[in-house]
Amino acid sequence: MPWEDMGGRSFDKQPPLEEWIRNIQDKFKGKIPKVPGAWIAVAIVAFIWVFTGFYTVGVDEVGVVQRFGKYVRLTQPGLHFKLPKGIEKVTKVKVRKVYKEEFGLRTIRAGVRTEYAPQKAYLEESLMLTGDLNVGVVPWIIQYRISDPYKYLFKVRDVRGTLRDLSEAVMRQVVGDRSINEVISKRQEIANEAKVLLQDVLNEAETGISLVTIEMKTTTVPEPVQPSFNEVNQALQEKERMIYQAKEAYNKAIPAAKGEAERTIKTAEGYYLDRVNRAKGDAARFISLWKAYAKSKDVTRRRLYLEALHEVFPKLGSKYIVDSEQRGIIPLLNLGQRGGQK
Repeated sequence: MPWEDMGGRSFDKQPPLEEWIRNIQDKFKGKIPKVPGAWIAVAIVAFIWVFTGFYTVGVDEVGVVQRFGKYVRLTQPGLHFKLPKGIEKVTKVKVRKVYKEEFGLRTIRAGVRTEYAPQKAYLEESLMLTGDLNVGVVPWIIQYRISDPYKYLFKVRDVRGTLRDLSEAVMRQVVGDRSINEVISKRQEIANEAKVLLQDVLNEAETGISLVTIEMKTTTVPEPVQPSFNEVNQALQEKERMIYQAKEAYNKAIPAAKGEAERTIKTAEGYYLDRVNRAKGDAARFISLWKAYAKSKDVTRRRLYLEALHEVFPKLGSKYIVDSEQRGIIPLLNLGQRGGQK
């Protein structure tokens, strides 16, 4: 079975070298004069044929074979044979290598502490208008692989230029749908959305490119507006701080007010139950007195009268009872002393 790449094309099997030599011998058998010079010429042609016919494809490559400029086949890694130079041509494409394109910046030296060129030189690539009509400096990096060598070589004239143009268009579209604060704080979300959209347009353009990742670098604003932007950020931070303090005060005051309200409700309910129970007790006592009075009115009336006097008299203090027929009360009573006849 021939091996197939991601584009659906198969790697055609090459005829063995012995078969090529046998075909040449059969073709020219009996036609070459038996003179030394002719055999030397045949040997030279055979040498050129063999020398330019063998080629090697690396483990991370795919060989794209063209015959008179027309695509013929793909060859997998290993040693292969083709027709001589001028008839068939091999272009080796690295399908496992990860390529990189930078926008708004350039890497001077990669490493643990990567050094970048000044962004001012590439400001036109990263200067974008956001959805809230602010201007932001949005640098980013794209990493990709060649997934379809046939499309990569023959479908688009300038694949790298097309990739850069499409990437800028997609990134400006995504950034233009968001505010400057979202562009600064939600870089990963923007990168994910841009990757999906860019891959779709690359597939439509038949570039043969598969994106690996899109990395958003630190997003800022242009230097002339940096002080004003910092003041806006400070104002927003102050706003957030005041909102936090208000929420903190709210969380303290509301539970306290709810607790006080609950306590007042419980006190009112207790007072209500006390009044109701007292009223019920007074009503029950009155009903029992009324029933006793209904059974024996005189006795009950006298008992109530005596009970009332028993409750009232102790509160009156000293009491003097004087006979209505007594004459000359003054000589009989020493009103200056406490107590007296009761």
